Amino acid sequence: MKNDQEYIYITLHIIVLWTHIYIVFQKDLPVYYKPWMDIARNMPELISSHSLRLRIHNMPLLETHLLRTHHELRLAHLALSIMTMGYVWQEGERETVKVLPQSLSVPFCEVSQRLGLPPILIHADTVLANWKKKNLDGPFSMENLELLLTLPGGESVRGFFLVTLLVELAAVPGLKAILDVINGIHYNDVAMVTKALDVVSQAIDSMKQALKLMHEYVDPSIFYGIMRIYLSGWKDNPSMPEGLVYEGVQEKPMEFSGGSAAQSSILHCFDELLGVQHEGSTGAFLRRMRDYMPPSHKHFIENISSHPSLRSFVLQQADEGLTHTFEQCVARLVDFRNYHINIVTRYITIPASRAKQLRANNQGLPEELDAIRRAPTALEERGTGGSGIITFLKTVRDKTKDTSISKCTNGNQVLPDPSMTEIQKAASELTIE
Repeated sequence: MKNDQEYIYITLHIIVLWTHIYIVFQKDLPVYYKPWMDIARNMPELISSHSLRLRIHNMPLLETHLLRTHHELRLAHLALSIMTMGYVWQEGERETVKVLPQSLSVPFCEVSQRLGLPPILIHADTVLANWKKKNLDGPFSMENLELLLTLPGGESVRGFFLVTLLVELAAVPGLKAILDVINGIHYNDVAMVTKALDVVSQAIDSMKQALKLMHEYVDPSIFYGIMRIYLSGWKDNPSMPEGLVYEGVQEKPMEFSGGSAAQSSILHCFDELLGVQHEGSTGAFLRRMRDYMPPSHKHFIENISSHPSLRSFVLQQADEGLTHTFEQCVARLVDFRNYHINIVTRYITIPASRAKQLRANNQGLPEELDAIRRAPTALEERGTGGSGIITFLKTVRDKTKDTSISKCTNGNQVLPDPSMTEIQKAASELTIE
């Protein structure tokens, strides 16, 4: 057990602490890589002027052996992935490319291989490795955080990535408590498990509170009409049915999913801890998304699942306090997923419906509504990761409900906020007078 504990601690240390120390100390690459950073730091302008592809074609093919630290590799992956998304989607869904030039594809694949990551923009790039504090001694807050690299969409891009970062940070106490849950089960310590699960429950609730900031900082029309395509991949995407050739790497096209919340390790950790069983195509997609995580995250999730079942422990103990706390965790995870569905409804489902209507009517529109009308059609019913998004999220939510021991009786249930009022308000804002 000692070796297991040491492994879990080290892995958890990586998950929890690297987001805190990483970009604080690594804001730039060695000067040799200035051609990369000059382009990556000016992505919105280069895309707007339709000159990004030319800049990348003229970019020198740089060696990657001068990237010596993990931090440098992570920043390089972020820069190369941002450039890749811009190159592919510069002209939207109707003028995509079939080949990624070797000046970009070769170093991108080399860096990805060294990190154990796929050569595409992922959650670990845009969220975990894409921020810095304005004041190093200040708090983790929207006012004190800024992005290193961005995409078209202005302040909504900043809001989307940084709010998601705050959701990740809100989960940290719950991730730390997982070790106490596992130890408590091992030592048959009901009080220890109960106390740790209460921390997990509070962390999940804090994640929801952080997610609420999305409404304040991200404009639905900009997210749907401008930002979303740059998070899209070339797997299960009708706009690029054959995938993308990485020139100089292999002649056969490769397929990779775009960025997705399913690539975050947090909910995978809590699912494994609580015993949520995702099956069929939903489970297959979630398991595949683990290949889009840093290897240490994936290994930690797998390590949680290899330990004795928490749910079985709760059933065997038949302790009222422990059972209540377990049910509270499940109910709050269901509540978080309900709220996520509401967010997706506001930022994807409603704008998608409006986009169809606007194209059908072919009306002259205000700028923000015109952005929705011009949004890619291939992703109207799919997430950027390629899943049928609402059906997928509801299935995930329902499987979480099934984990409940008492099916969330009134005594244990966490009542959701009336968040649909926010969705209805969003819908009214998109209505054409």
